[in-house]
Amino acid sequence: MSEVLVHVPATTANLGPGFDCLAMALDLWNDLSIELAGEGLAIRIHGEGEDSLPRDGSNLVWQAMQRVFALTGCQAPEGISLLCNNQIPLGSGLGSSAAAVLAGLLGANELCGNLLSREQLLALAVEMEGHPDNAAAAEAGGLVLVGNTGTRLITYPLGMVRVGGEPLQAAVVLPDFQLTTHAARAALPAAVPMADAVFNNAMTALVVQALLDGDMELLGEVMQDRLHQPYRLNLIPGAEAAIRAARESGAAAAVLSGAGPSVIAFGLVDMQSAAEAMASAFRQAGLSARTFTLQVSEVGASVERVEQW
Repeated sequence: MSEVLVHVPATTANLGPGFDCLAMALDLWNDLSIELAGEGLAIRIHGEGEDSLPRDGSNLVWQAMQRVFALTGCQAPEGISLLCNNQIPLGSGLGSSAAAVLAGLLGANELCGNLLSREQLLALAVEMEGHPDNAAAAEAGGLVLVGNTGTRLITYPLGMVRVGGEPLQAAVVLPDFQLTTHAARAALPAAVPMADAVFNNAMTALVVQALLDGDMELLGEVMQDRLHQPYRLNLIPGAEAAIRAARESGAAAAVLSGAGPSVIAFGLVDMQSAAEAMASAFRQAGLSARTFTLQVSEVGASVERVEQW
């Protein structure tokens, strides 16, 4: 009997002006263990979502696995046991759903003898998720650019972000506030002024260069957005104050993580100060908050088969 182990990182997307096109992997992980045993489907969940995620056929990991079985013609096992050890908070703006989808796709593909390429698996993840940035960063690790030409999806891994030879540090604060993907999308306008589009184009290019160069001064100057953040910050009590607090505490830059409600700040060292400052801003707005001090992950998702004797 063998066990398949899948390791998938959290991600932060929409980096400043990089709306739907720029994301990076973070050193916070979901682990999936797959065993062929027993009869039917058995799902256990530990950690994040253990009290709320489904343990039946509607589970997102299992749905992703079924997509691989259907596409490849590989027969689903008669008895399968899934153990999900989750560190990525749900609905946080840290790519939890992308991680679940990618874990299921990678695990099922390993069971089927790796009939699908990583490119094909990423296309499936985007089809299930709707947006490519989180899935691409989780798959590749580091900083990733994505774009859709209209005929194909292009993902371009830019590699690790380092400052003075050390990985870029991040502080993430997750307020106790529910912001659905539907609400976050509904807040966006159907059209934006040409000047805002031009502004974001320029800032996105400069953010990428600042991150690749490890130029924290430039990052703090250009991590600005006019396409999504102004419309979403008003939905999250304390978020705008948290961003200001992070900068005042010494962080190089701070923005919404994904669509929120998390706020993420970047810097060199002592990101705990930024985390505490952001959490304090949320508390003043009447919300408790969880804090995470992380670093960018150089590696993306991995999968291995462990033989059991």
